[in-house]
Amino acid sequence: MAVNMPGGVFYLKKYGMEILMACLLLVSFFFLSREAAQVAGTMSSNTGNKKYQSENLRTILVDVGHGGADPGMIGVGGLEEKGINLEIALKVRDVLEKKGFTVIMTREQDEGLYDQDSRNQKAQDMQRRIALIKECKPVLCVSIHQNSYQDSAVYGPQVFYYEDSLQGKKMAELIQTELNTRLEVKRPREAKGNKTYYLLKRSESVLNIVECGFLTNPQEAELLQTEEYQQKVAEAVAEGICTYLEQQDIK
Repeated sequence: MAVNMPGGVFYLKKYGMEILMACLLLVSFFFLSREAAQVAGTMSSNTGNKKYQSENLRTILVDVGHGGADPGMIGVGGLEEKGINLEIALKVRDVLEKKGFTVIMTREQDEGLYDQDSRNQKAQDMQRRIALIKECKPVLCVSIHQNSYQDSAVYGPQVFYYEDSLQGKKMAELIQTELNTRLEVKRPREAKGNKTYYLLKRSESVLNIVECGFLTNPQEAELLQTEEYQQKVAEAVAEGICTYLEQQDIK
């Protein structure tokens, strides 16, 4: 049949080529459309992330150690850590806010982050601090604490960071330097890495634990209860934070 009808064969070949070309165009259009959608999605996602990040680059979380039923360390004369922590943390907040930062506090009064009927208030308290960090996504966190030791002669502020965190170490060293300088520490300590503290292990943000001093040292405990010394501590912490952010080009 094909031999006797050359015109028909030509028509079939032409028709077949048109179908093939149409199929190729459809396939090409499909892949181009999918690629365009992926690019658009990526651009949208990146734009959203940048906007979200820009809103949080000047947000700092100040964690106030202990509170409520948990007094923290007990120093000379029954001095409780939780109250000193709060007084210094509020001053840190005030200094940072004057510098234009948004500050989130884990607490602003004598209370814990736990339910009164919780079977393990301490565990729930720590978990909620970490949950708040995860929710707020601050650019960094500082947790304010006081230290203690069996030898009452031991004194001086010390900053702790998660041992595997390069950024945590950088910030800790800067805060430690400010504390040593502004408080005129005669035997200055160095920032120290740690892998056991719950907050350091669990935080999704750069976090330092600032032990402002030893409540078991009579002289330092007395200083830590004064407005003037607390303000010096707060300004040292805030200045260390600002220097760190400037080095990260976050202004």
